[in-house]
Amino acid sequence: MAQAKEMTALEWGLLLGLSVVWGGSFFFIEIAVGELPPFTIVATRLILAALALHVFLRLTGRRMPSEPKVWAAFALMGLMNNAIPFSLLVWGQTQIASGLASILNATTPLFAIAAAHFLTDDERLTPRRLAGALLGLAGVAALIGGDAMRALHADIWAQIACLGAALSYALAGIFGRRFRRMGVAPMATATGQVTMSSLILIPLVLVLDAPWTLPLPSAGVIACLAALGLVSTALAYVFYFRILSTAGATNLMLVTLLVPVTAILLGALFLEETMAANQLAGLALIALGLAAIDGRPVRMIGSWARRRKRA
Repeated sequence: MAQAKEMTALEWGLLLGLSVVWGGSFFFIEIAVGELPPFTIVATRLILAALALHVFLRLTGRRMPSEPKVWAAFALMGLMNNAIPFSLLVWGQTQIASGLASILNATTPLFAIAAAHFLTDDERLTPRRLAGALLGLAGVAALIGGDAMRALHADIWAQIACLGAALSYALAGIFGRRFRRMGVAPMATATGQVTMSSLILIPLVLVLDAPWTLPLPSAGVIACLAALGLVSTALAYVFYFRILSTAGATNLMLVTLLVPVTAILLGALFLEETMAANQLAGLALIALGLAAIDGRPVRMIGSWARRRKRA
């Protein structure tokens, strides 16, 4: 029975980079929702990302594919990977705290492992991978802390929205595997999906938010929108499709376990924030979960134990 492949050191490095640039999106969104409606935030984020990626492609002399079937796939990918989950998460964060939203978002690997088992031939469910994902999710919950867990009983629809976003991300990761088979490069895939998701959302924004009637946002919110579009979307999806093209969907979805980790570590490194005991425990659980999913540390320990026994 085929199983999901192990990731190389480069793929783990890209996954860590993706967790850093994606981790900032929760912070940026939390600031932006104080002044702007959800659809306006999401659409602005995607439009900025699409413009930046098209400019980069033009400057580097690369061309976008022209086949209608590829653009149809871009549209579906943009719907599942951008328009739906971004809107659900941004709306959810208007009702619940970003910490709880990140915990619910960290269920993505569980959805991905289950869906890939039934929808693919080479990313099958194994007890080790399931146990690793559950350990990682427990680590995220411990990392965020008890206050977020106690909030699980309130704002149920916002929590369902965040879970729906996680499911949509998981299905998008599986669907996105086809772009490699179609011969579409990761950069072109990133550009195509954010372009199509922008076109999908623009009519909704015009009808629902009437952005021309909104007051001009503050400089801080404008800076957050720029960071969301250029860093947490454009750059993030370059990493995303590079990992997806070689490592597979279930490995890619592990990024949702790493996002809270990088947020905590960056705060400790650059903001002199202290790490509480629950955060250290959470980091340990996530490390154990990732080690179980990757498999190599487990096999190394088993091999060492067998050698010790023979000796």
